Amino acid sequence: MEIKHYDIVIIGGGPAGLAAAVKSKEEGIDNIIILDRNCELGGILNQRIHNEFGLHTFNEALTGSEYAERFINKVNTLNISYKLNTTVLELNNEKIITAVNDIDGIFQIQSKSIILAMGCRERPRGAINIPSSRCAGIYTAGTAQKFINIEGLTPGKSVVIVGTGNIGLNMAARMTLEGSNVKAVVETMNAASSLKVTDTKYLDDFKIPLKLSYTVTDIQGKDRVEGVTITKIDENKNPIKDTEEFIPCDTVILSVGLLPENELLKAANITLNSNTGGPKVNENLQTSIEGIFACGNVLNIHDLVDYITIESLTAGKNAAAYVKLL
Repeated sequence: MEIKHYDIVIIGGGPAGLAAAVKSKEEGIDNIIILDRNCELGGILNQRIHNEFGLHTFNEALTGSEYAERFINKVNTLNISYKLNTTVLELNNEKIITAVNDIDGIFQIQSKSIILAMGCRERPRGAINIPSSRCAGIYTAGTAQKFINIEGLTPGKSVVIVGTGNIGLNMAARMTLEGSNVKAVVETMNAASSLKVTDTKYLDDFKIPLKLSYTVTDIQGKDRVEGVTITKIDENKNPIKDTEEFIPCDTVILSVGLLPENELLKAANITLNSNTGGPKVNENLQTSIEGIFACGNVLNIHDLVDYITIESLTAGKNAAAYVKLL
């Protein structure tokens, strides 16, 4: 198999990968390519249509897709190469990438430096041990958001949301506006985990019940979700007897945390940080393998996309400096 050669390869075309690529190019590295498994650049920002992005980076409130467009335009203006619909299968400690797409088939790239910008994934139902059958109607918040904002589809009409992360509370309002009945938002903590006061205000505006210090102990339904049983919990997170409450619904949306996308890191034997789940890095954002850098949510989960951009610009600058020294 012929191996293609690049100075810098960025794995991931979301906000982290775009910012890192732009900075590397501006630092004088021309032979750059972005690999992304989606059909368009921008990553998760394309389905974030609310306007709370860019206050630090551009000093104005943009939607997620508008924020992504700013960097996509820079990538195109700087003539940075990218391959879409491309899945990276393997990364080794010699900085050889094996990837596949429907045009090139399986191919390999040897790079002087690699920037990891794969983002994160959502915790599924199996990660939080809610008992249920494998019935339809259980979605992560990001999946439900993509259905509504990208595909124009409503996941369900009667909804219970588990968790009070930013996306979950945003979806409570979004689904209400689309005509769904959000029966309740259930949270194991004694306060909402969202950092933004405006998110919990959504619940008050739309009169959506917020069930604090509750957990979901069962999801009923065979072919489709028919309802959930929630139970009050004590300070040790143990269910309290005789506090069960059944809520009929046809959809359960999970907003229970994010995990760095670290499967490629494990295969390459990159040292992981046990606290974040992402790679261990030094002050230059370089991982345990020389010449491989990491930024964005693959490194640790960020609260704002602006923080991801700032970090990724640093990673792009340091990767360019590394290549210049070779």
